[in-house]
Amino acid sequence: MSSKQSASKSARKNASREREQTREQTRGPGKAAAAPEPAGERPARLTAAAVLTGLEGAALAAGGVYMLVMGLLGKPDSPQQAELGGLTVLALALLPLLAARGLWQRRRWSRGPALITQLMAFPVAWTLFSTGGGMVAAGVLLALAALATLALLVNPTATEALGIGPGASS
Repeated sequence: MSSKQSASKSARKNASREREQTREQTRGPGKAAAAPEPAGERPARLTAAAVLTGLEGAALAAGGVYMLVMGLLGKPDSPQQAELGGLTVLALALLPLLAARGLWQRRRWSRGPALITQLMAFPVAWTLFSTGGGMVAAGVLLALAALATLALLVNPTATEALGIGPGASS
């Protein structure tokens, strides 16, 4: 190896060490780099979308807990199926709950899971509506909540607050 190559390699190592030391001084040793905090207040539309998404997640979690408890304590036709169904619904509740938290904290990634949650709510609302009886009101309520949340999430004010779109400063 020539002396120029050796000097160049040494200079790269030193520069890499200096960058790492600067990063550690900035954030402290062993800490991951934090995402920049969003500037300004959270828009009311984004707050409303976060609350509606969180309520949907909470309703799913309550349904999952109910199914699980009825599977364990009730007299279902198939206890295993009721318990597995309850655990599945609890796992599905994580998506809107995490999305709601992300929207509340103005995290860019949260909009996708929140949109998916709303789109998944429409077939569920239709199924509730078609069941008849008291489920008609639940289906209509779910469809209206999903539609309102979709409208809030695609609103330019909300997208800009999340750092998405032409008016975002990223």
